[in-house]
Amino acid sequence: MSEKLYEAAGTREPTGVKTPKKAALASWIGSALEYYDFFIYGTAAALVFNKVFFPASSPATGTLLALATFGVGYVARPVGAFFMGHIGDRFGRKKVLVFTLILMGASTFLVGCLPTYGQAGILAPILLVVLRLCQGFSASGEQAGANSMTLEHAPAGRRAFYTSFTLSGTQAGLIIATAVYLPIAALPEPQLLSWGWRVPFWLSVVVVAIGYWIRRSLEETPAFKEEQEQHAVARMPLAILFRDYLPDILRVILCALVSGVSTIFGVYVLSYAVNTVHVARSAMLWVAILTNVVALAAIPLWAMVADRYGRRPVFILGTLVPGILMFPFLSAVGHADVPMIFTWGILMSGVFYSASNGVWPSFYGEMFDTRVRLSGMAIGTQIGFALTGFAPAIAAELQQPGPDGWHSVAWLTLGACTVASIAALTARETFDAHMHDLGKRGVAAASGRA
Repeated sequence: MSEKLYEAAGTREPTGVKTPKKAALASWIGSALEYYDFFIYGTAAALVFNKVFFPASSPATGTLLALATFGVGYVARPVGAFFMGHIGDRFGRKKVLVFTLILMGASTFLVGCLPTYGQAGILAPILLVVLRLCQGFSASGEQAGANSMTLEHAPAGRRAFYTSFTLSGTQAGLIIATAVYLPIAALPEPQLLSWGWRVPFWLSVVVVAIGYWIRRSLEETPAFKEEQEQHAVARMPLAILFRDYLPDILRVILCALVSGVSTIFGVYVLSYAVNTVHVARSAMLWVAILTNVVALAAIPLWAMVADRYGRRPVFILGTLVPGILMFPFLSAVGHADVPMIFTWGILMSGVFYSASNGVWPSFYGEMFDTRVRLSGMAIGTQIGFALTGFAPAIAAELQQPGPDGWHSVAWLTLGACTVASIAALTARETFDAHMHDLGKRGVAAASGRA
């Protein structure tokens, strides 16, 4: 979208130096760490934690409890979102990004240091839950802070493209984590259960060090600096948020239900395929790698489409199609049809889920103005993510015996995706709106669209 369009509309962008590439890189690295943690924890929960932390339970109960610890991290996210949102909108995006990076890295590293149930008894799973809560608290501000930082540094007309790097980071984190887990998963089971599963958690220190080095020199956004200079920073951003933006918070919560595709695909399906259907662990890990390699390319391409044609159509496509494709994908898993697992998995998660996944950072962020953008995104997304965080455990409970026992899981996913798409339909289109018009009621976009 040309800058002349904005000038003709009599509007302007915030003044100050923008560093969109550096902001995108900083967002990418933090998101890579978060989803490196996401995958190694989810993989360990699906394959190892039932034997390491819950050996006294039956295999089915142990798996259910291990998957529940994965969901526990999502419980802390809404609580952390209120805290991180206030800090980010009151004191700046950079402070949140540095804090979340350190907390996430430390928590992930310490998971790898935990004693097993055989060494410490009930204390072991208790400590696991505590560290998972710390990870969730950190994650509550990471993506919202990164998205706000990148959105406000991005040039007019390319906000979706630059903010999509936050989600490209998630795919990179998943690829790195899967690459780390491939040799670990190939270890003999005694070595895997004694020390092998710990190594991916310890390696998170490398990502933290790189991320901190990049983020410490990152400039605060021009939009936030402008608010500071004009003494317009809200002292109580949460009060303004719930007074003026409650419909948008609810809309983001419902839209975020599409993330159930990711948690079902990344955690439940791995456990179901390996533990129930007995598909080889390595095959399922390669599905994750190839899917995320495809997503690395698809996410910025979908974001460019959203910058040209709008956020809503791309987001809705990325909610409904994956919900439908979950049926043939789970059918392939249930029948241990490895070639079709790869085919449907890549189409569902790599290609079409990338449409919603790559666009939501700009789509959600543009619903709020600068005063409450970080808190609005953090609270809305984290409540929505919390609802889907327990989807793997719910899916394991819904699963029926036999190769077609997955039907209820597929319907659960499609239902969540349908709700997300309906919520997206109620949002205003903002792809051609000026930065100062975002989140303003009754203000038309630069092109004349409301």
